[in-house]
Amino acid sequence: MQAKAVAPGTLYVVGTPIGNLEDITLRALRVLKEADLIACEDTRQTQKLLQHHGIETPTISYHEHNEAERATELVAKLKAGTSVALVSDAGMPGISDPGYRVINLAIESGIPVVPLPGASAFLSALTASGFATDSFHFGGFLPAKSGQRRHVLEAICGVDHTVAFYEAPHRIVEALEDVVEVLGTRRRVVVAREVTKLHEEFLRGTSGEILDQLRRRVGVKGEITLLIAKADAEQAGTQPKAGVRERMQQLLHGEKLEEKDALKKLAKEMGVSKSQVYRLWQRSR
Repeated sequence: MQAKAVAPGTLYVVGTPIGNLEDITLRALRVLKEADLIACEDTRQTQKLLQHHGIETPTISYHEHNEAERATELVAKLKAGTSVALVSDAGMPGISDPGYRVINLAIESGIPVVPLPGASAFLSALTASGFATDSFHFGGFLPAKSGQRRHVLEAICGVDHTVAFYEAPHRIVEALEDVVEVLGTRRRVVVAREVTKLHEEFLRGTSGEILDQLRRRVGVKGEITLLIAKADAEQAGTQPKAGVRERMQQLLHGEKLEEKDALKKLAKEMGVSKSQVYRLWQRSR
């Protein structure tokens, strides 16, 4: 007889599908069947998966509004020998989803924590983006407010790796407007929408091109991952400082432009934002 997949008093962190219900491992299905309890971000959402695979394990809610209280309760059950499978609505628990509190508390309490790898929206989008994957950064959800969002984007102006963010569909146009303003119109981006689902879509191009495409739509729906390519030589600030200084001097003194207009023209020539040109010019002076 095959041994059980689960051990008493163990917390299993189980990756679940991000769309297609078949994107789950055999091991994950076995753990979900054999665990004493499944802790879910939303029991109604998880029941769709469980019913699809004929799993009848009892469930309990574990979400952002009851995390602190429920984490303590779950750890008490684990200490008593209950095996618990932790799942989120989609993907890996704890990745921009609830899970951190109970996992951390379990570790502090000496309870075994076993990860079961599964689907991840940003990793799936990254692998199909066409961008470099040897080095990348996942930034979670972009801030909802433009000022804070631009601050985050300014920090990645000259990075030498791919960056991935999650974004809400009703904010993706505003987010791309900030990408254009901060990183310029030529920065390569990918908007991955509804990955693994029926209406999966990858929009690839420059930030300016993708912004124009989405502006023409009546509305944008679905789960979205925004990927931003690493900076090229100019965007990374490797444009010779002397070159920026000399060109600004030509525009200011040769063409008699105001500083604001000169910065705008040079930014367009370089394919980066006006604020980035301003920083390069200040460093060259």
